[in-house]
Amino acid sequence: MTHDEKTWTLKDPRWAALQTRDPAAGDRFVYAVRTTGIYCRPDCPSRLAKPEHVEFHDTADEAEQAGYRPCKRCRPNEPRAVPERTRIVIDLCRYIECAESSPSLAQLARRAGWSPYHLQRTFKAVTGVTPKGYAEAHRTRRVQDGLKAGATVTDTLYDAGFNSNGRFYDQSTRMLGMTPSQYRAGGSDTDIRFAVGECDLGAILVAQSDKGVCAILIGDDAEILVQELQDQFPAANLLAGDGGYEDLVARVVGFIEAPHTGLDLPLDIRGTAFQRRVWEALQKIPAGQTLSYSEVAQRIGSPQAVRAVARACAANRLAVAIPCHRVVRTDGGVSGYRWGVDRKRALLQREANDRPIPSI
Repeated sequence: MTHDEKTWTLKDPRWAALQTRDPAAGDRFVYAVRTTGIYCRPDCPSRLAKPEHVEFHDTADEAEQAGYRPCKRCRPNEPRAVPERTRIVIDLCRYIECAESSPSLAQLARRAGWSPYHLQRTFKAVTGVTPKGYAEAHRTRRVQDGLKAGATVTDTLYDAGFNSNGRFYDQSTRMLGMTPSQYRAGGSDTDIRFAVGECDLGAILVAQSDKGVCAILIGDDAEILVQELQDQFPAANLLAGDGGYEDLVARVVGFIEAPHTGLDLPLDIRGTAFQRRVWEALQKIPAGQTLSYSEVAQRIGSPQAVRAVARACAANRLAVAIPCHRVVRTDGGVSGYRWGVDRKRALLQREANDRPIPSI
């Protein structure tokens, strides 16, 4: 595999799902390993292969036609058994998605045949969010899809279940990260300034909107980082920063080199309600300390949502500012870092060795 092909594998969203063993992706694709000739489900417990050895296929049949044989552990060529409670929660999710307005907890409980308390606990254990959080996330997707498709703001808000302009506009900026008109135009009225620098971890890109720093990206190639920024904000006005933005990069680099100094910068954090809960918990982990994915799940009140926590860490676009590198496996092992495991290990080692300067 060439370097470019490896890069595309790493940028493929299916690779992120594979790294986190996302069970929700289990029926959307399979992955094959060239060195073993075997293909698996994304959530297979087998050891994760190197990206240069992985290729993705939409179906098991497609993988077998390419010459691969099914894994004997996850059996990707056989129907998956779904637990009853998971089946019921999936039905509730479809019910929420099809409802004209968000169903109440009592309505959902009656449909499931459970008590409201049991429904709340079970729904959160399976999905990682409450029924209300799921409904809000789905509503946000409907608003985004409607505006991207070119629908008017008025048509979009009513189609998404808002019954008044006022209620929609009260929430729209928080949902979209910009005004509805700007989002409908693909963020074309949003200015994002950025600068690229170097640190001992490689190239680093820092981007800032009018609300704060919206991306800190680390990698081997500055051009690839700029392309990644373009992919994340496809229609925004990306403007190379002046000397002041280079100073911003220097502040981030300084924080990487001396973590206990802190990084006091306004952040423009965009994500789902669940992702924000995870990221807020990560920001409370002191430099020099780590938590396991399960410990983070417990801290946000969703002890069963360990995989969802891992996915939220993988979705973080603010390296070091939201310290997802401080989340490790239960056994303390280092794995699953968007910007490379070696960089994660280097950051943790630096924080372990760094000591705050005592006050005089």
